[in-house]
Amino acid sequence: MTDSTPTPAPSQGTDPLATTATQADISAEIQDLGRRYQEGVAAGGAREDKTRIDYAPYRSSLLRHPTKSLHLADPETIELHSPAFGHRDVSWVEADLTIQHNGEPLGERMIVTGRVMDGDGRPVRNQLVEIWQANSAGRYVHKRDQHPAPLDPNFTGTGRCLTDDDGVYRFQTIKPGPYPWRNHTNAWRPAHIHFSLFGTEFTQRMVTQMYFPSDPLFALDPIYQSIVDQDARDRLIANYDHDLTSPEYALGYRWDIVLTGSKRTWTEPEDGDH
Repeated sequence: MTDSTPTPAPSQGTDPLATTATQADISAEIQDLGRRYQEGVAAGGAREDKTRIDYAPYRSSLLRHPTKSLHLADPETIELHSPAFGHRDVSWVEADLTIQHNGEPLGERMIVTGRVMDGDGRPVRNQLVEIWQANSAGRYVHKRDQHPAPLDPNFTGTGRCLTDDDGVYRFQTIKPGPYPWRNHTNAWRPAHIHFSLFGTEFTQRMVTQMYFPSDPLFALDPIYQSIVDQDARDRLIANYDHDLTSPEYALGYRWDIVLTGSKRTWTEPEDGDH
């Protein structure tokens, strides 16, 4: 015999995935958390240089990290079932996202380059750097991205390269567009590029995001704002570099990635997705 009593719908306050919150609601939460953080620092509290795993304005953050103790896994077992790659596996073509198809993609062409280094400024050589991004309309080539923006048949949005002896990576691509997501009503993500860096083994991986200067969506985005320290957030923003710009062809942006130390670039939490 089953209970026919209907289950009440969860309230906005208890459902972490509720989307009835307005942008004004989310912005008020962001501002309140930011104010509390600044007051804590002013009172002698520690500064935070990474994202908060539980960040209420980012509704699904409550579901996107472990809540129980982790189980140790044998790294050798993981590596037996993981992809393997070497220097010969990475082609120069993969670093130019504008020439991977029969025609040119639509959008603002740009060059993105920078150095991967440790906290003392030493270059990290032969580092595998991967990127993925939305197209100029803000659409990913992914079955879960079905919002009404056009796909570009000449743009897949993925690339990779190896850093050189100076730790330099370089990509040519198009500027991604902002896109809607379902964190709250009328939620939009600022334009960004995802970066993934591998060490000497597949299990050594870090993921982060690069943003563009002066994006009006910064103050409204709970993922970007989940890094409550302004200096740490600023390290995710690329700098426009006119000397890097190619005349009549592409704008240039420079973004360094620091892996360790007090000025390290934010990466997604080791104990969960973001």
